[in-house]
Amino acid sequence: MGIAENAADSATAVRRDAAVRAAVEQGLIAPDTTTATAASTAAPIVGLLDSTGIQDAAAALRAAFAQVTTAPVHHTFAVKATPLVPVLRLLHAAGIGAEVASPGELALAQAAGVPPTHTVLDSPAKTPAELRQALALGIAVNADNRQELARIDALVASAPTGSPIGLRVNPQIGGGSIDALSTATATSKFGVALRDAGARDWVVRAYADRPWLTRLHTHTGSQGIPLDLLAEGIQVAYELAEEINTHVGRQQIDTVDIGGGLPVNFASDATTPTHAAYARLLRERVPGLFDGRYALVTEFGRSLLAKQGTILARVEYTKKSGGRPIAITHAGVQVAARTVYQPESWPLRILAYDAKGHPKTGPTVPQDIAGPACFAGDLLAENRPLPLLEPGDLVAALDTGAYYFAHHYTYNSLARPGIYGYTTSDSETRFATVRTPQTLKDLVAESGGAHARTLTEGT
Repeated sequence: MGIAENAADSATAVRRDAAVRAAVEQGLIAPDTTTATAASTAAPIVGLLDSTGIQDAAAALRAAFAQVTTAPVHHTFAVKATPLVPVLRLLHAAGIGAEVASPGELALAQAAGVPPTHTVLDSPAKTPAELRQALALGIAVNADNRQELARIDALVASAPTGSPIGLRVNPQIGGGSIDALSTATATSKFGVALRDAGARDWVVRAYADRPWLTRLHTHTGSQGIPLDLLAEGIQVAYELAEEINTHVGRQQIDTVDIGGGLPVNFASDATTPTHAAYARLLRERVPGLFDGRYALVTEFGRSLLAKQGTILARVEYTKKSGGRPIAITHAGVQVAARTVYQPESWPLRILAYDAKGHPKTGPTVPQDIAGPACFAGDLLAENRPLPLLEPGDLVAALDTGAYYFAHHYTYNSLARPGIYGYTTSDSETRFATVRTPQTLKDLVAESGGAHARTLTEGT
């Protein structure tokens, strides 16, 4: 890692510490229960997003690919990673569009002001209505399978479209360390399986029969996928594009959508691997893709946002069990379901702060960081060495800017926390609301409160 990258990681940590302290000073997070008043409305858990870090990550991504190709590169953000309208708008302002996989994600992108020309639709279960809407708006569409392509045939024949249209292929090159995030296995549910009998020939014919089919899409997976495997999947797609263009006698495929999937380092503040290192690797492994003949589309999610998020929660109680200290906090399975249920795949770094939001010091003691949910496995971290936590202290779960704000789990009817973006300048931290905290009234309404009598009274 270079000096500039080290400096950027250090700046991220400085901004984060300032944000934690400011969240306490400005009453964003509820204070120690021993000093709180009945009038206090602050929550004991909040989500924090580094707005400067988001902009820096977007700029670094754009610069990384600008250094390896002169052809257009259309960067999109995988909305599923952080489905928050203000975040999508900030990214769009930084030159990053939206990759959507559902009507809901498309609605979020539209609310954020992302235009159709900067949007890609990739859902594997698109309905006729979704396809019709996308093609009418001019949104890029990647068909997932033969049956979907047949639907698009009928829609294109009935109404001309300006949408770029592609086909997703599965290179079937294997998986990484997390099966659920490996999308290029022999039996993956995504795309046309290229190594199945007759599949490759069918793909070539599909393009030859459809002059309007001008894109090719692949995505090998994300967290847990080694970079060499990501590059291999893109190489397979490039070689297929070359084969198709040779077969039809012209460059029909003019754009390759290489997906996203760059894994994130959850072990430290270091941003590794970087988008720049990945772009250089792809240029080395698949040079023909970067010689200016092909435009590119990217769909990064976790690698843009993970490092920019922090979940901050108050320690409510501390105790010991079997001699091991346990800190009972307000952050658990409701905001970190993957970590709680699969800690070996999704470990989180935890930082300790005192009740005033200053980094906690002192000898480290192995202790459990437990959540508020009513089951024994609700642990953010187990036997983790930290300065001994006390009631009123704060714990920060780091690298939670991607997926952790998307996967709220309503176990025990725990309300969704508020999320706030922060910027720091002139030693002052300012917060902007990204998502308001869910109230108990909201929670009751979401759980059928308006229909309370229908099962007992029939109305």
